[in-house]
Amino acid sequence: MERTKFLLEENEMPKAWYNIQADLPKPLPPVMHPGTGQPIGPQDLAVLFPLELIMQEVSQERYIEIPEPVREMYQLYRPSPLIRARRLEKALDTPAQIYFKYEGVSPVGSHKLNTSIPQVFYNKLAGTTRLTTETGAGQWGTALSFACNVFGLECKVYMVRVSYDQKPYRRYLMELYGGAVVASPSNDTNAGRAMLAQDPNCTGSLGLAISEAVEDAATHQPYTKYSLGSVLNHVMMHQTIIGLETQKQLEKAQVEPDILIGCVGGGSNFAGFSFPFIREKIVNGKQTRIIAVEPTAAPSLTKGVYTYDFGDTAKSTPLIKMHTLGSAFIPAPIHAGGLRYHGMASIVSALYDQGLIEATAVQQNTVFAAGVQFARAEGIVPAPESSHAIRVAIDEALQCKARGEKKVIVFNLSGHGHFDLAGYDQYFRGNLPDYEYPADEIAKAVAGLPKIDA
Repeated sequence: MERTKFLLEENEMPKAWYNIQADLPKPLPPVMHPGTGQPIGPQDLAVLFPLELIMQEVSQERYIEIPEPVREMYQLYRPSPLIRARRLEKALDTPAQIYFKYEGVSPVGSHKLNTSIPQVFYNKLAGTTRLTTETGAGQWGTALSFACNVFGLECKVYMVRVSYDQKPYRRYLMELYGGAVVASPSNDTNAGRAMLAQDPNCTGSLGLAISEAVEDAATHQPYTKYSLGSVLNHVMMHQTIIGLETQKQLEKAQVEPDILIGCVGGGSNFAGFSFPFIREKIVNGKQTRIIAVEPTAAPSLTKGVYTYDFGDTAKSTPLIKMHTLGSAFIPAPIHAGGLRYHGMASIVSALYDQGLIEATAVQQNTVFAAGVQFARAEGIVPAPESSHAIRVAIDEALQCKARGEKKVIVFNLSGHGHFDLAGYDQYFRGNLPDYEYPADEIAKAVAGLPKIDA
C-alpha cells in the first residue's frame, strides 16, 4: 500500500517558533500612534498586552523558544498530520501530487489553538485574570475560551453578528468551554451602541468586534487584557509551528513543494503554514510559488490599498501599514466568517508588496463546490475558510493535468466545517449568493485614511 499519512512523533515537534522578521529583505514599516503620528513604544501597548507578547511583537530573533507548559498543551493535538490526498488526485485525474496539512485535529477543530495557548499562558504569568476578544466564524473565540479555561482566566467574546446567527453551535461550544459570548455590535460597549443606533440591523464585522473587545479591555483595567487571533506579528509567529512541522513531514515524503496554498483573512494560518518556506525563498533562493487565497467579498490583497490604516472600525487601535479595504468596511455576509476582515497582517502585506507571495480571490459558490468535492473524495468536511485554499489547489492540479506536469501541491486545511453545515445546505439548495466588493466602494472606504509617510 502506498503511504497516505506522514506523521511526526511528539518528540519531533518543534521546540521553537520561527520569527520571519529576522529574515525579511526590508524591515517592517513601524506601527504608528494615531495621535502623535510617531512610532509607538511598548508603553503604548501595555494596556492591552502583557510585556512578553509585546516583546515578541517587535523581536528580531530568528527563533523563540516555546515554553514547556505550552508544548505540553500542544501535545493534545500536535504534531498534526500531513496527508496525501490520493483520492482527490484520482478524482481529478491529475499527475500532480496533492498534500494537505490538517489542523482540524485540534480539540477546537482549527489552527487557532496554536496561538491561544501561548497568549493565555503569557497573560497568566503577567497576572491577567480576564481576556476579551473578537471572533468571526467562531474558531478563534472557541480556541481562546478553551485556553482560558485551561489556565483559569475569564473570557469575553464579541462574535460578529452574522456568524453569531449563522453558527449557533460555535457559540454553544464557546460557552461549554466557559466563554461569555455576545453578538457584535452589542449594547455592552460605546462602539457597539453607536453602530446599533446608526443601523439596528448591522451584520457586524471583525473590525467592529475588535473595537468592542479593545474598549472592554481598556475600561476594565488592570486585570483585563485583549487577545487577538490574527494580524499581529506574535500571532503569526506562534502559528509557524504548522510550517515547521510540514517541512519535516515533506522530508519524510521525500518531496519538495512546487506550490503552497493557504486561505487568508487576517493572515494567521497562511503565515504559520508558509513563513518557514518563505525563508527558503529569501535565504536559499527556492522558487516555490506561495499563494494566498481570499474571498472576492473581502479582497484586501488583490484589490485593497497598501497604506496605513486602523485595525478596527472605531479607530481605537494603532495605525498599521497593510493592504486594506478601509477600516469602515462592513463585508458581505459570506459563510467564511474568519475571512471577513478589512485588512491584512503587516508581514503578509509586506511580503506581497515585495513579490514573495501571490494572491488570488475566489467566489463563494466555487469555494463550496471545492469543499464538497474534497469532502466526497477525502471524507473530511472542510471549513469554508479552508475551502478557499482547496479551490485553488484543485484549480492548480487541473492545470497540471492540462499541461502534463507532475507538480507537488501542498495546502493548509486550517479547520473542519462541522459547524458550517448550514452553509453547505444553502449551497445545495442554490441559495448561496456570490459577492464582489466593488472598486468604487473600496475607493470611498480608503479616501479618508490618514496620510502617513514612514
